[in-house]
Amino acid sequence: MRIILKEDVANLGHKNDIVDVKPGYGRNFLIPKGLAILATDSALKVHAENMRQRAHKEEKIRFDAKTVAEKLDGLKLTIGAKTSSTGKIFGSVTNIQIAEALEKEGFAIERKNILIKEEHVKEVGTYTAVIKLHRDVKVNIEFEVVSE
Repeated sequence: MRIILKEDVANLGHKNDIVDVKPGYGRNFLIPKGLAILATDSALKVHAENMRQRAHKEEKIRFDAKTVAEKLDGLKLTIGAKTSSTGKIFGSVTNIQIAEALEKEGFAIERKNILIKEEHVKEVGTYTAVIKLHRDVKVNIEFEVVSE
């Protein structure tokens, strides 16, 4: 079943992508939730016209994302956390704390666009996070977790 995505769907594709999915997934989940539409001939023609018109806007968005990526490259964040005497964190550091630290540095990035490479950050140390600024632009930043 071919569908056109109306929103970004994790592990499937980005907005305006044309993808093939199993019929049940498309019919029972994606289409009723408003995440996709069926890729009929008329829908594909409308999609092609929309993509042609958006090409210029998309290039500007990509350029802005690359500019922000250049500013973020080499940035090292320090995140304070309450720890025990052995260096274990009470709780864990999540993308929310990284987004707040970036906000203090002057970068407004949504937390859903931040992915921590390690599964759980539960100890003091240096870690890496991936920030997705655009579908083609990603930047790695290092953050250090220190005891407060």
